[in-house]
Amino acid sequence: MNDTIKGKCWQCSTELEAADYGRETNCRRCGKPTRVCRNCRWYAPTRPNQCEEPMAEPIMDKEKPNFCGYFEPTMDVSADKGNHSDDTIRQAAEDLFKL
Repeated sequence: MNDTIKGKCWQCSTELEAADYGRETNCRRCGKPTRVCRNCRWYAPTRPNQCEEPMAEPIMDKEKPNFCGYFEPTMDVSADKGNHSDDTIRQAAEDLFKL
């Protein structure tokens, strides 16, 4: 894998380099903004504020560029990132209380 690749576009999964994550930078392939919550490793749709970083300021539109200081590019752009089936959640809860 190329060392300059830092992540993937949240919309089209095009590989992005570090220089592709400016606040006003868009994906070369689909034209969507790249420095957005949906492109961040902390993005988690099922969490409060849709973010796993508890200190991050709330961002209303997860698909618009922002100045979040916790932004880190991610290679995981799966549509179900953070989503779990009911069975998975139930099993995780049961595992918590096993003796």
